[in-house]
Amino acid sequence: MKKKLKSLIPPVVLNILINIKNQKYGWKGDYPTWQEAQKHAVGYNAGEILKAVRSSLLKVKNGKAIYERDSVVFDKIQYSWKLLAGLMFCSSKMGGALSVLDFGGSLGSTYYQNKKFLDRLKNVSWSIVEQKHFVDTGKEDFEDERLKFFYDVESCVAEERPNILLLSSVIQYIEKPFELLDTILEGSFDFILIDRTTFSTKNEKDIISVQKIRLKSYTSIPCWLFSERKFKSYFECKYFLLEEFDLFNEKTNEKYEKGMIWMRK
Repeated sequence: MKKKLKSLIPPVVLNILINIKNQKYGWKGDYPTWQEAQKHAVGYNAGEILKAVRSSLLKVKNGKAIYERDSVVFDKIQYSWKLLAGLMFCSSKMGGALSVLDFGGSLGSTYYQNKKFLDRLKNVSWSIVEQKHFVDTGKEDFEDERLKFFYDVESCVAEERPNILLLSSVIQYIEKPFELLDTILEGSFDFILIDRTTFSTKNEKDIISVQKIRLKSYTSIPCWLFSERKFKSYFECKYFLLEEFDLFNEKTNEKYEKGMIWMRK
């Protein structure tokens, strides 16, 4: 599991990519293998991204900024209302409690985004599993009685026993996403919340693409465009699709984004 987590790319990297719009931005190619896509991807500077996210989120934590997204601070929270509705539904089913494993959750961006609502719940445990350098920083600067950081899923499950798995803009950037999911779902999750996940308009085929951007330290990265039908079929044996929702980000002839709320049968 730890070896698989080393390949986890911080979702904040991809969120930044999603919000950068210029003529060279977009998803390019249909590559036969992940390795072939990597040959056409430049990569990113993880240290620089971590520094930027840490700086912005510390401003939010210390009350000097209202909201952070993709390392940028805002004076007004931009809610993902559909994701928040899913969290509140899960809480209602658990008697007002909430125990989340936010896989690839950066330094807590989604937690801080929804903190105003989470603080109204009687019991919240928000656990983030991330790459080592993010976890090190999270433990030093952000961890408290509710927000925890872990290097692997096993440790998180053993200590916090989360019953909600959150995958927000992350699973499409894993080389072997379903093998990783097999490992994660060895834990007992009552709910799975999928958000900001890319799907192919060619519904019968998973496509390996390269997401291209134009930025100083990182310019492109491999990305799955999932077949929605195949993606859903993975979960359907154990989970019921309670709801799904479209995300009104830029839609192209090749891809679109959406989210889903799954509940254990």
